[in-house]
Amino acid sequence: MYFAKESGKNNYQFFTIDLHRDMSNKMMLEREMHRAVEEQHFHLVYQPQINMAANKMIGVEALLRWNHPKIGFISPAEFIPLAEETGLIIPMGTWVLEAACAQNKAWQEAGLPPIRMSVNVSLRQFMQLNFVEQVEQILDQTGLAPEWLDIEITKSMTADVSHAQQVLSRLRGIGIHVSIDDFGTGYSSLSYLSKFPITKLKIDQSFVRDLAQDRQAIVKTIIDLARNLNLNVIAEGVESKEQARLLMELNCTEAQGYLYAKPLSPEEIEERLSI
Repeated sequence: MYFAKESGKNNYQFFTIDLHRDMSNKMMLEREMHRAVEEQHFHLVYQPQINMAANKMIGVEALLRWNHPKIGFISPAEFIPLAEETGLIIPMGTWVLEAACAQNKAWQEAGLPPIRMSVNVSLRQFMQLNFVEQVEQILDQTGLAPEWLDIEITKSMTADVSHAQQVLSRLRGIGIHVSIDDFGTGYSSLSYLSKFPITKLKIDQSFVRDLAQDRQAIVKTIIDLARNLNLNVIAEGVESKEQARLLMELNCTEAQGYLYAKPLSPEEIEERLSI
């Protein structure tokens, strides 16, 4: 019944052993995720964001990880969609924002060079009526100045134009930066770039992956568009020196990816900032 509903309703599905196993695994994962939220089994890692010309770390992106004490590592691709479906993404997202801001403030208090912390927010978080107040409260609690926080949103969050304009304008009014994640994928309406107070575009890694083949024109268009709108631009998923070289030739100065670093622990970030 649930599988039929998930498949668009108004249809029928036959019971199979595989379907039963998948549903049982899903129920088990949801139960364990509730426990992980209550007992704080999640942790954050941080992927450096680099100024390629200066080879200098200018920020990090906070990434949620779950290492179950019995099951082991569970991929975000497996538990994040389930968290969104069940609503658990709201308390999880709040914890991520709190932990990331507190960590960035701790680095600053340790005397390390200040960097910007990028945090992804979910659609459910973004649509909460008190979302901006929650962000303000977290900044007050952690003591992190707003200019060192970058909220990453997706195109789907701008579908409700009125709500998005209000929320983003308030975030920018506080001094928080706002990035559009995975820009260029799917249907991208250029109109929202001028409607909303965005500060940065993130070029999706699918374009970077095929940069040496037929994607240079698309990437150049995105970069030129960002520059004309006075927006910063960063490329995701940079894995080779050739990709980095081509991006710099196209006037993209910021990047993140395995060429520079995999997601790192707080201690590893400290070591890099200390150099």
